Amino acid sequence: MTIGTESWLAAWLAATGLEFDFMRRAVLGCLLLAVSAAPVGVLLMLRRMSLMGDAMSHAILPGAAIGYWLAGLSLPAMTLGGVLGGIVVAGAAGVVARHTVLREDAALAVFYLMSLALGVLILSVRGSQVDLLHVLFGSVLALEDEVLLLLGGVAVLTVVGLAVLWRPLVMECVDPAFLRGVSPWGAMAHHGFLALVVINLVAAFHALGTLMAVGMMVLPAASARFWARRLQPLLAVATASAVVLAWAGLALSYVWDWPTSPTIVLVLGVWYLVSLLLGPHGWWRQQRVPHRHLKG
Repeated sequence: MTIGTESWLAAWLAATGLEFDFMRRAVLGCLLLAVSAAPVGVLLMLRRMSLMGDAMSHAILPGAAIGYWLAGLSLPAMTLGGVLGGIVVAGAAGVVARHTVLREDAALAVFYLMSLALGVLILSVRGSQVDLLHVLFGSVLALEDEVLLLLGGVAVLTVVGLAVLWRPLVMECVDPAFLRGVSPWGAMAHHGFLALVVINLVAAFHALGTLMAVGMMVLPAASARFWARRLQPLLAVATASAVVLAWAGLALSYVWDWPTSPTIVLVLGVWYLVSLLLGPHGWWRQQRVPHRHLKG
């Protein structure tokens, strides 16, 4: 490596903050989160459950708040509390939908509002303003080894879980009624996928906070929809864009001294708008390129 290349690399590392250990940890954490959450977001989108991801991201808050109440800023306690909180809300919404006239989306909306209010109340009463901001907006620039291990474990578990449940999950996206009629895997795939959603949101909560966690899951998937139609390219585009744009958001927040989690989500949102306008299946091409017609 030449001296000029070394100096350019050193200048680039200094400009983006990667010369510091906390920035390298943040990049690694966002990389693990992107690899884990983006594929789950694609399947959420194809199952028309994207808003459920937002509801579940708030549903984990009271469980995490109770874990904080009992053990302080303890990773195991807050993680376990968040997972249990998400599972309880998902199960309660399912029970209400099956036994009352209220549909599951409405039940989730009710429980998510109650969960958000309860979680904020617990944190406000039992903690400080700093603790509340930490839970709501995350601390991606202060990731410790145990948080990185959690993110890595969730990424591995998600990849393995999606590989095991791949065929029933794809079939459920296409025709859930047919899957329930011909295979016992339908219920297992549905509940297993919901479990993957919950653990990914809990992992994202430790990095980006509950209010921002769902952004890493939904926005890359929604953007990828304007670039690809088939499932495998959708997964590839969503994951790649999540990795690149999460790093870009980190770099911008460092250079401009902006809050990190909102900056990452805003960068993902800008990419969604660009994809919406300029993607091969976006608005501009749909307006300007004539549709093909079948010849008689």
